[in-house]
Amino acid sequence: MACQPSDFMRCLLILSLLICQVPAYAAEEEVKIDCRFLCLENASPPPLICVSAGGAEVTCKVPNGAISKESVCYVVENAITFLTPTDRKTAAVAKIPANLKRAILIFVAGPKTPGALPWQVFVIEDSTKNMPDGGAFLVNFHNQDIRSIIGEAKIQLRPGMSTGVGLPPHRDEFNMATVAIQFQLGDKWRDASETMLRFLPGIRYLIFAYLDPESGRPKVRTVEDTKINVSVPTKP
Repeated sequence: MACQPSDFMRCLLILSLLICQVPAYAAEEEVKIDCRFLCLENASPPPLICVSAGGAEVTCKVPNGAISKESVCYVVENAITFLTPTDRKTAAVAKIPANLKRAILIFVAGPKTPGALPWQVFVIEDSTKNMPDGGAFLVNFHNQDIRSIIGEAKIQLRPGMSTGVGLPPHRDEFNMATVAIQFQLGDKWRDASETMLRFLPGIRYLIFAYLDPESGRPKVRTVEDTKINVSVPTKP
């Protein structure tokens, strides 16, 4: 069962709407927020340019192997607009909810339709409330449900849904805990991934579950985030 690109984009849109259902900035207001970037595609975009209303520019690198370092981006009329460095054309637009101070911007390839932008952006609030310290943040980009076990937590997510999971309370002597994910394919469940991850304060994981558009196979992408700087206690 192949995943059509439209299914992935529909899940992306649903998820963005669910997480960002808060009042927008005033249209004339320009603000700055701290952003980090990640591309889920095999090939990342070139360094993109974010321009303020007054003409100031910030160059933003979007890696695909790890989350980037933090950059200050300009929100103009409720959005961050990214331009290509060569022809200065719009490459992507990230819609930003009000009161957001820090964000992780996830880039995926845009649909191959006339007039579509090359990249679409999913906005994640970069906070321990949304993504608990020492835990994980699970996103379902599949067009059906997924099931997951993260430590002792058992989770089922509908398409386009996401959730944060705290530090697993029970880990082995190496601070490892199980992470397993199943995809619903029609009326059956298919194992996609089962592994052990090391959970510690100061580390958290972003886990993306989706069907590969080319092969149609369930795929799980896990990215470690070590942005939080805290001392690591000795496990009792």
